[in-house]
Amino acid sequence: MRRTGDLKLIQELNRSIILDTIRHYGPISRSEIAKRHKLSPTTVTSAVSELIRDSLVSEVGTGTSNGGRKPILLQFSPDSRFLIGISISGSKITIAEMNLEAKVRKKEAYSIKSYQGDSVIAYLLQIIEQFVQPYENLDNCVGISIVTQGIVDSDNGMIRYNPKLKLKDTPVKEIVESRFQIKTWLDNDTNAYLLAEKNIGDFNHYQNMLYVTIGDGLGSSILVNGSIYRGYAGGAGEFGHTTIDRAGVRCDCGNVGCLENYVSWPAIYSKLLSGLAKGKESCIMELAEQDINRISSKTFRQALDRRDPLAESILEETASYLATGLVTLVHLFNPEVIILGGDIAFENSLLISKVTEYVTEYAHGILTEGLSIRLNSLGEDVEVVGAAAVLLQDTFQFSL
Repeated sequence: MRRTGDLKLIQELNRSIILDTIRHYGPISRSEIAKRHKLSPTTVTSAVSELIRDSLVSEVGTGTSNGGRKPILLQFSPDSRFLIGISISGSKITIAEMNLEAKVRKKEAYSIKSYQGDSVIAYLLQIIEQFVQPYENLDNCVGISIVTQGIVDSDNGMIRYNPKLKLKDTPVKEIVESRFQIKTWLDNDTNAYLLAEKNIGDFNHYQNMLYVTIGDGLGSSILVNGSIYRGYAGGAGEFGHTTIDRAGVRCDCGNVGCLENYVSWPAIYSKLLSGLAKGKESCIMELAEQDINRISSKTFRQALDRRDPLAESILEETASYLATGLVTLVHLFNPEVIILGGDIAFENSLLISKVTEYVTEYAHGILTEGLSIRLNSLGEDVEVVGAAAVLLQDTFQFSL
């Protein structure tokens, strides 16, 4: 005799399949859903009734009759519920409201200032509290999804180690759920970005990919045969902490010569200030309105667009270091595509061309045949869309 648990699992699976079908092919009738998946009309009717009750699906008129009554058509209702996505980087916390197709409806960003350790979490709770304060209630909120740098135990919702923010074994999921009484997810940020590009962006047909994010630090995520590779403790992809110079700069993690000390915004910013102090020709200060505190990754990209000699020389060096690391990843994982994201890569076609040039030159030729190195397709919203992708896949088991 089939156990109750087995039946419940089958019902949940059928519900997910039916919801995904309505999302992709709606408006669609119940009979067409049953026919597509060889499900009984009773199974479809029962699942659809639950989806309508939960406001995930609505009836939107009638279709064409094939002789009997006109079928009632069903359509996904992405704006009936919402989710809150949060990205924690080394310099800011970004929070957004999104619908069930990960469309950003409201977004705010807050400087992380000099917070570290427990004060980061207290600040996070304060930001969430402020963000949800205007809502009458959170009944229509599916949940809160948080992504962050470092080693993350996504199953237990814990930051195992984040050297920049001095967080270790921090139970973020438990803390947020206890405070707001709403289901919460936590994942590594770059894993979330790769998931979003695979499920929402332009890379859904690839099975072996690398996503590399270049911002406050340097991280990567690895897709192997269609699945994200997390490693034993959730720490796979700590690309920025691979050593390239044993006599190099000491890193926040305690090691020396870590790659992210040569490929990240703090590294680029330091080189910009050094170049300016030496009187090197540059339009950086003009772009920053003569205020050194206004020099940002955006300023750097604008300088590149102007063919600024200082910015171009720094990019050349940065691309060389990055490519050195990428060659190792290409030799280890043999990806079809490498996606570059983060503040430094955003709309930075020069970075792509330089990195492609170096990787093609130094990696084994057979491993670069067909290899594509591209910018991310989701733009600057990827940080919160990535958070949404984690929640939506886990809750509804579908690709957006």
